[in-house]
Amino acid sequence: MRPAVVEYVAARTLEEVLAALADGETAVLAGGQSLILELTAQEAAPRRVVDINEVAGLDMLTESGGFVRVGPLIRHREFESDTIGGAIGELMRTVVRHIGHPPIRARGTMLGSLANANPAAEWPALAVAVGAHLDLIGPRGCRTVAAGDFFTGPFTTVRRPEEFLLEARLPVLATGTGTGYAEDRRMTVYPQAAAMAAVTVTGGVVGTASIGLVNAGPCPVRARAAERALTGSEFSDAAILAAAEAAAEVDAITDRRAFQTLTRRALTRARDRLQGASSIGAR
Repeated sequence: MRPAVVEYVAARTLEEVLAALADGETAVLAGGQSLILELTAQEAAPRRVVDINEVAGLDMLTESGGFVRVGPLIRHREFESDTIGGAIGELMRTVVRHIGHPPIRARGTMLGSLANANPAAEWPALAVAVGAHLDLIGPRGCRTVAAGDFFTGPFTTVRRPEEFLLEARLPVLATGTGTGYAEDRRMTVYPQAAAMAAVTVTGGVVGTASIGLVNAGPCPVRARAAERALTGSEFSDAAILAAAEAAAEVDAITDRRAFQTLTRRALTRARDRLQGASSIGAR
């Protein structure tokens, strides 16, 4: 096997990043939480590594045009604060507290997690669940890929080797949306299984539901059957149970029953948050 690192490039501009990636045998270093381990274990053997940490403008985190826009150098820990408001910010704050441990959250990045495409990672499932869009740039120009089409298997995506994942755009969730998250973690960095939900209720009836499952398959899973079971009904215990049972029908890598339990918990927490918000507003 080729030595773990043949060449190290410290890029200062996006153009330098793209030039390094042009040969299709270069790995991108942002947080390095997965890449460094792979290089150390010689599980990855790129011809070079391009370090993007000094490239100006890649630490973008803004909310505009109905989207939360996330750049490649935004660390996990940035989502622990209330920088991003509303229901999408609430969901991201909840999820990020379960990612790895503090040192990982201090260095790792959302876009790095998306590009790595670990089926057990939380950010890919969230991106798929909320319908995020990912912007890629390469020699052929820029292109946008829906998160649901980005992941093709464990640790594989549609990103071409010469392309750079430039931005993730996550839709702002509507007013009246409750969010919830639940996971099963057994002394590991990644959860055995997890479920997340964003449910919008209007006039007492569920208008939209987004449910994402972590480690339920080779790619992030959006539990559409569970969403359909919930949409158009009252946000009741019976509706939550029906949605949870539908979520358990996924062709899961791990125990299907776990996804039934975790989906029920995530939906219940989403409803509790909605009810809590309503009670505060009524004061």
